[in-house]
Amino acid sequence: MRTAIVAGNWKMNGNSESINELMGALVDNLQGLDAVETLVCPPAVYLSQVKSLIGNASVALGAQNASQFESGAYTGENAPGMLVDLGCQYVILGHSERRAIFGEKDAEIAAKFAAAIEAGLTPILCVGETLEERESGNTMNVVGSQLKAVLDACGVGSFAKAVIAYEPVWAIGTGKTATPEQAQEVHRAVRAIVAEYDAEIAAGVRILYGGSVNAANAAELFANADVDGGLVGGASLKANDFIAICRAAAQA
Repeated sequence: MRTAIVAGNWKMNGNSESINELMGALVDNLQGLDAVETLVCPPAVYLSQVKSLIGNASVALGAQNASQFESGAYTGENAPGMLVDLGCQYVILGHSERRAIFGEKDAEIAAKFAAAIEAGLTPILCVGETLEERESGNTMNVVGSQLKAVLDACGVGSFAKAVIAYEPVWAIGTGKTATPEQAQEVHRAVRAIVAEYDAEIAAGVRILYGGSVNAANAAELFANADVDGGLVGGASLKANDFIAICRAAAQA
């Protein structure tokens, strides 16, 4: 039985005051949701603040990115071990914005994935296609290539300690959302790719949907057999919306 996860990716948003307010609401309202694992991924400069606000609450802390290097002359980077030192349990890797805006390639993402595993972090590996790629019928060619790059480099065993997030690029921040049927189709195919390497690991790996998840569509998305929760962007900055999404995952 896979435990659902709802991860809030705050991206480059928030300040000390707004984070205090948001975390106060989340800590107060997410207690007792044992059927879902909840986590928040703030900007790196606020990780310590968020960790202190979590206290003993059942909310995990994640980072939005990590270096593939453990230390050295890499100005502006955050090593996986540093994130662990700050209390992080998870790290988002390969997000479409990192791929598209910052030019991260599959090999670099695989190296970051391996470094995160080595440091004891749980990577949330993002895969997904653009609108052009979907409309040309290349969704699974793209998603499969992104996924296999990490499987081949790091080994399927590493996915026993990882999470996968399918995020159709055309649905991120656009208000468009994959239909539940579209999401399930890709999630099922992603699980099948992992099963080509190891069926047992494939059955246990959690696959999140990330693409304009909100309070209105969460329950329908999470009802699918291979959708194990969500990687939530904009709605994770709104306490009531994020709480509603977490509750929908707990009831799925």
